[in-house]
Amino acid sequence: MFDKIEIFEKRYDELQGKLYDPLVAADVEQYNSIMKEIKEIEPIAQKYKEYKAALQSEEDAKQMLAEGADDELKEMFDEEIAECREKVKKYSEELKILLLPKDPNDEKNVIMEIRAGAGGEEAALFCSVLFRMYGMYAEKHGFKTELIYANETELGGYKEISFMISGNGAYSKMKFESGVHRVQRVPETESQGRIHTSTVTVAVLPEAEDVEYEIDPSDLKFDTFRSSGAGGQHINKTSSAVRITHIPTGTVVECQEERSQFKNRDKALKVLKSRLLNEKREAQQSAISAERKSQVGTGERNERIRTYNYPQGRVTDHRIGLTLYKIEEILNGSLDEIIDALIAADRAEKLKESME
Repeated sequence: MFDKIEIFEKRYDELQGKLYDPLVAADVEQYNSIMKEIKEIEPIAQKYKEYKAALQSEEDAKQMLAEGADDELKEMFDEEIAECREKVKKYSEELKILLLPKDPNDEKNVIMEIRAGAGGEEAALFCSVLFRMYGMYAEKHGFKTELIYANETELGGYKEISFMISGNGAYSKMKFESGVHRVQRVPETESQGRIHTSTVTVAVLPEAEDVEYEIDPSDLKFDTFRSSGAGGQHINKTSSAVRITHIPTGTVVECQEERSQFKNRDKALKVLKSRLLNEKREAQQSAISAERKSQVGTGERNERIRTYNYPQGRVTDHRIGLTLYKIEEILNGSLDEIIDALIAADRAEKLKESME
């Protein structure tokens, strides 16, 4: 493992040296390329330097101890050796995680689609709750949320809503949200106070870049129509809403949130490309790892991943067995504890696989 890390360290030092080259500084494209590579390998290189420093400190303390010392100094050196060993162990584990293969989509923007499942109007209302939760989480992390399409119900819920979360690392944070979210609560329309169970599906798509997926224009059918909805800002009198159908797959995407037909068309194309590319990736991944399933998983849309139980104030993520009794905080965007636990579980599973 450490032979591989030394390569990263040498490359990092080499790139740092290039930044002082006037020819590199004058070439914006080359300079940006070097800075991007530095950013990618810097965590490994810096952690390895810390690891080597801890090893050296341990060796120095051992040498001083071997040269002879009184009882007081011996105790001090023993403590320093123990501390250094703990650091070496800690940095070694951190380096193993840093060396795990990274998801190439992690730094991308993300397109999220929430759809009402079982439960009728109650499921539609919970769609709006999840949309609000993700929006508040995104705001706390400095991400931008942009609405793409919303099919609103009379009571303020959504049969379907899609939106983009933009920001560096957005997909890395949101990718584990894909799946079936179950809610257990007493609906406002329930006169007898009975608890209902409803479901909502969440799809998470990394935004596809133009170079990643090319669509033949002849495979697309474009339709325009007037924006519709429960009322207010979603209704206009011009045919600005856009529907795109990908003829070979039958995939349909709609966008009606912008007043401009061209802006809606651009957004709809982004969603379409992301959907088609994601389906292609999932098919490839299924073929590669048909017999192996990750502990956490990111793309099982029919898998029940989480339950929100209002009467008990409980949120349970079934993939990692995590239960938190803070439903109000979580629904107000405080998702970090759950998301961080999912990321840690995913890393642990990958580390286990790499060791096997």
